[in-house]
Amino acid sequence: MAANKQNGKRFSYYIYNTMVDIFDRLKKAEGDLGQYRSKSDGYFMFPILEGEIGPHMKFNGKEVLNWSLNNYLGLANHPEVRKADAEAAAQFGMAAPMGARMMSGQTKWHIELEHRLAAFVKRPAAYLVNFGYQAMLSIIDSLVCRKDVIVYDSEAHACIMDGLRLHMGKRFVYQHNNMESLRKQLEHATTLAEEQGGGILVITEGVFGMAGDLGHLKDIVALKKDFKFRLMIDDAHGFGTMGPTGAGTDEHYGVQKDVDVYFATFAKAMAGIGGFVASEKYIVDNLRYNMRSQIFAKSLPMPMVIGAMKRLELIQTRPELREKLWSIAHALQKGLREEGFNLGNTESAVTPVYLNGSVPEGTNVVVDLRENYGIFCSIVVYPVVPKGVLMLRVIPTAAHTMEDVQRTIAAFKEVKDKLDAGKYQSEEMQNMKLSKD
Repeated sequence: MAANKQNGKRFSYYIYNTMVDIFDRLKKAEGDLGQYRSKSDGYFMFPILEGEIGPHMKFNGKEVLNWSLNNYLGLANHPEVRKADAEAAAQFGMAAPMGARMMSGQTKWHIELEHRLAAFVKRPAAYLVNFGYQAMLSIIDSLVCRKDVIVYDSEAHACIMDGLRLHMGKRFVYQHNNMESLRKQLEHATTLAEEQGGGILVITEGVFGMAGDLGHLKDIVALKKDFKFRLMIDDAHGFGTMGPTGAGTDEHYGVQKDVDVYFATFAKAMAGIGGFVASEKYIVDNLRYNMRSQIFAKSLPMPMVIGAMKRLELIQTRPELREKLWSIAHALQKGLREEGFNLGNTESAVTPVYLNGSVPEGTNVVVDLRENYGIFCSIVVYPVVPKGVLMLRVIPTAAHTMEDVQRTIAAFKEVKDKLDAGKYQSEEMQNMKLSKD
């Protein structure tokens, strides 16, 4: 309602907006990523890679050296894994078990996998989940009530951010890995939690999947001396890769007993689908009965469960796979740094290569790498990274070779020289094959 005044008289009237069709609005509001669809679809976004999963695959009909697979230990095509997957599919099919676990989808194999996972990460109990993303949303929703306060790292994964949206209570964000910032937010959270009669949950990641740095778990745990809170970590990129046995980033830091809720997925080191959450038995039991994303979802299919057990067995019994991953990662990162590349603060296998340039220049860099050098990796641009910054995200695996490493370092060096010389500035060059000369 709006008011107006004419000839000394005041009167009111209503302003009505014109109703629109939802689909008409969506035509104009494609979203942060969708706005690039016409130029990016099928090449920069939703690219199609063909062939067996590994370092050498086909893209646009050409063989490329692939650095964009979540297959850290090379298990995707490990013969024992392929055999276990095939035998489980032949025995059970993809439909079994038919139903949600609470209703009709519970099996002794699901329970057995949970026991093995709990023992591996040194927790009393674990609960199997279908997908990491949906599970994180539901875990957060189940752990806290509106009186509780959540304190989280500013660079937490999107699944954590979306889980926070479901929280009906207050949340505070601290600057990425900044312990002084975390302390200040814990002070605010403590005051509010005491007023409301609630508790505090701190959430961070073990390995930050974009930049490759580690959550400062030891320093966070140390704050428990001054504040009362529970700590949950998302260790998707740390499980299977970090720690003396591969049990995760908290094992790497020696703080497993101080991390109250441990969460990881099978989508990275295990090259599979699914994940798990581990904690005290009464917490896991509570999650089993309250995680809506699992209660109302079909149980994880048997081939995924049997296959996950084989993958876990290999993580535990074949340390040479993890050793090979780290030998490749260290050689790649050392070589790139020696050539003057900025890799940020990575402490994991995740290898971000930071360059200076615009988004059009970045797309030209990717085209050149793929079309002329036969190297496939992901690129990250604004708004994920600041304006003027480009990030090539490289994921080494145990399946790569030292020859792959040397070839990539040489190609990146040539491409960086071209970028610095301004050869990628023309927008007309976008999506064109560029000369290596």
